[in-house]
Amino acid sequence: MLTTNEAIYKLKRENILYRWGLTTEELTNIVDANPSLRGMMMGYVAEYKLRKMYFEDQRISALVKDDDHDRKNKGDIRFNYRGRSFRLECKSLQTNTIKNINHIFNATYQCDASDSRIVRFSDGSEVKTTCLLVGEVDIVAINLFALDETWRFAFVLNQNLPRSRHKKYSMLQQRELIASSIKIAYPLLPPYSDSPFELLDHLIDGSSPQ
Repeated sequence: MLTTNEAIYKLKRENILYRWGLTTEELTNIVDANPSLRGMMMGYVAEYKLRKMYFEDQRISALVKDDDHDRKNKGDIRFNYRGRSFRLECKSLQTNTIKNINHIFNATYQCDASDSRIVRFSDGSEVKTTCLLVGEVDIVAINLFALDETWRFAFVLNQNLPRSRHKKYSMLQQRELIASSIKIAYPLLPPYSDSPFELLDHLIDGSSPQ
């Protein structure tokens, strides 16, 4: 049987509300009152849900999460599938952009790195940017929870995302940088899919996603 101190330590380790001395209502109020905190928490919760829903699968191995500040290894999740290694980045919708017209949702998501870093292009030029490079990750997963508070994701190949049009980049740099703000509709339209596996099979086999 645990001693009182051991029981308290166990409860603090397992229950963040007890550890911080908060009720469920108090934590909910704090999160709702601080949009930046809510956004940060949603990002990490989405990554957790993504792994649980799609990647704790017998077809997946060597599943790891790189450090958020590792500028050399971009991607929220790395894993092996059918003998190849892939990188996936998870993004969330900007809630203030969501529109629902006749049960068709339209929204925008931010698709860039967490901080700026120097990127190198095929012509040897370099710029400091938060934009993702084409090919920097293999697949982007978009968390759609904000549409109707249901956990689901849209998946898209990095190579099929729109390119940057920012005038501070050269034409070649624009072609090799992913746009930082991207629109999406639900129900999903091409090139988006509700399954990461058909996109992974496409990358391996060259087959067309359904």
